[in-house]
Amino acid sequence: MLSRMKTTVDLPDDLFIAAKQRAAELRQPLRALIERGLRAELGRSTAAAGGAKPVAIRWVTVPGGLPAGVDVADRAAMHDWLQQQR
Repeated sequence: MLSRMKTTVDLPDDLFIAAKQRAAELRQPLRALIERGLRAELGRSTAAAGGAKPVAIRWVTVPGGLPAGVDVADRAAMHDWLQQQR
C-alpha cells in the first residue's frame, strides 16, 4: 500500500499558473507533475553527489519528559495547560 502525505507549498503565482497549465496540457493532476519533478530533482542531486551516502542526522536529546498530568492525546487539555503556563 502506497501512503501519501499532504503538505502546503508556497509558490510564486507565475510558477503555479505555469505548472497548472502544463498539468492541463498533459491531462494529469498537478500533484502528478509536482511528484515527477521532485523525483527527478532528487535523483539528480544524488547522481551529482556521485552516489554519496546521505549524512547521518545526529539527534540531540535532553533529559526530561512531559509535565505531570499532561496528556498529548487530549488536545484541549494540552491547550489549557499551555495557557496556564503564560
